[in-house]
Amino acid sequence: MSNSEKNNKSRGPMGMGRGPMGGNVEKAKNFKETMKSLMTYLKPYTLSIIIVVIFAIGSTVFTIVGPKILGKATTEIFNGLVSKTTGAEGAGIDFDKIAGILLTLLGLYVVSALLAFVQGFIMSGVTQKVSYNLRKELAEKINRMPLKYFDTRTHGEVLSRVTNDIDTVSQNLNQSMTQMITSVAMIIGVLAMMLSISIPMTIAALLILPISMGLIGAVVKKSQKYFKSQQEYLGHVNGQVEEVYGGHNIVKAFNGEEEAVKEFDKYNNTLYDSAWKSQFLSGMMMPIMTFVGNIGYVMISILGGWLAIQKAIEVGDILSFVQYVRSFTQPIAQVAQIANLMQSTAAAAERVFEFIAEEEEEQTVPNPVSPNGLEGRVDFKDVHFGYNPDKTIINDFTANIKPGQKVAIVGPTGAGKTTIVKLLMRFYDINSGDILIDGNSIMNFNRGELRELFGMVLQDTWLFNGSIRENIRYGKLNATDEEVIKAAKAAHVHHFVKTLPDGYDMELNEEASNVSQGQKQLLTIARAILADPKILILDEATSSVDTRTEVLIQKAMDNLMEGRTSFVIAHRLSTIRDADLILVMKDGDIIEQGNHEELLSAGGFYCDLYNSQFENSEIA
Repeated sequence: MSNSEKNNKSRGPMGMGRGPMGGNVEKAKNFKETMKSLMTYLKPYTLSIIIVVIFAIGSTVFTIVGPKILGKATTEIFNGLVSKTTGAEGAGIDFDKIAGILLTLLGLYVVSALLAFVQGFIMSGVTQKVSYNLRKELAEKINRMPLKYFDTRTHGEVLSRVTNDIDTVSQNLNQSMTQMITSVAMIIGVLAMMLSISIPMTIAALLILPISMGLIGAVVKKSQKYFKSQQEYLGHVNGQVEEVYGGHNIVKAFNGEEEAVKEFDKYNNTLYDSAWKSQFLSGMMMPIMTFVGNIGYVMISILGGWLAIQKAIEVGDILSFVQYVRSFTQPIAQVAQIANLMQSTAAAAERVFEFIAEEEEEQTVPNPVSPNGLEGRVDFKDVHFGYNPDKTIINDFTANIKPGQKVAIVGPTGAGKTTIVKLLMRFYDINSGDILIDGNSIMNFNRGELRELFGMVLQDTWLFNGSIRENIRYGKLNATDEEVIKAAKAAHVHHFVKTLPDGYDMELNEEASNVSQGQKQLLTIARAILADPKILILDEATSSVDTRTEVLIQKAMDNLMEGRTSFVIAHRLSTIRDADLILVMKDGDIIEQGNHEELLSAGGFYCDLYNSQFENSEIA
């Protein structure tokens, strides 16, 4: 599974699309319930949020008072110049008084900045803790979910919940919570200060707002469809790139580069078309607001000048009022932006909570059967199963395996061989019937304890990014280095590892492509040997190794399987001739069972299957 890149704050072409006011266009299906659920994650940090609210209001109040004080300084300068021009006694500018006013103003701005810094620091910590808890909960949830969930979802869709959606919640919460507090406080405070200066000028300023909001609303309405299209095709581009990159070798092997580029261009061109239109329309809003704002400043300046002549206000009040008007429109725009951010947050959070609310596998059962002391007898009784309820692929499967038996499961592709193993380990639960271990239904075991009974080597090898030693030790996490090396020797992998530059400390890359497929298979076998399980499951375990290595592994497997119940799925029938019991499957049913000699002498399906392999090898 490839890792998806996390999106950075700039949200480039491969990131998440932003809406016209900086928020995501996607909206939550149930905004109220989603926000209520999100609040439960914020509840433990109530005290921190209260401090943030107090500091945010304090920072805003100190900022609001600033222009009023600055207006006093302007009035002093104006009065000083007027008195000097008229030649009045003691004429001149009182610089000491102005210096006092400016120092007071500086002090207010410093305190405001400190309060803003503290509330930003606390809020960042809160949002990161929330996102940490959400990620942790999702990671734990993934381990409790049934495999059928992942069969119906792409890897990218699941990873998007853990990366993109939680990032969106974290970033938007950090922005929106503090911005909402400061914006509301700013609107109320600025409006109060404007009214204290002049009621007529305040009314004139408020008349401009409907014009501004009307124009912005028209732009937003026009751009919505383009943002929606941008988000949709962003997903198509991401999915196509991930798919082509994941199968890059196959694309090159079949000369599919041109077709892949054509498909990418199709999605990319649509994304480009919708993205530039949405971004252009979104970018128009600031010039529109600036234009309307400038018209408002002209109106206020003319009205303010007339009121100053009438001695209704002081000259410095005009400057203060213009600054307040500038400050008044900004938080209104921020509130509109926050509304979009909250929709984006709710949409992302809803996807996270939907994932958390998904059906889980029960991990424990009341009065579970202990795995200790079990011999390894396995019984399948009238097992029926289908990945889809309306399509049964295992029909009335019945078999009895004694402790220590080596059981081979053979049959054509699609007969249900691997499915039987998945049912045994409860990767999927059967529709009807029962599977028993030492007479105990597997439904009566805790899942984790049940799976401790099994050691599994699959045809599809899985190794993670880490050292060879760590990959082998995954079979038994508390194993010593000596036990790891002993298991490696038993799997005939020790010699190969010693030839590597760093030996057991060599780092395997993400896809483990710096070792061969056969070597990867040997490492997974060593891991199974180290686990020392009661029951072994080998699903085409030697399919990727050469004939000579296969003989060596077969000997190691014979030693490993001694005294253990073993299930071997194999297409090469020559490798399972010594099995105690061979189950021949076709279309989900056991059509024959017995040992190698018995099945050959019966002259049935197994005999035909066995002979066909040798006929094919002779023709080759």
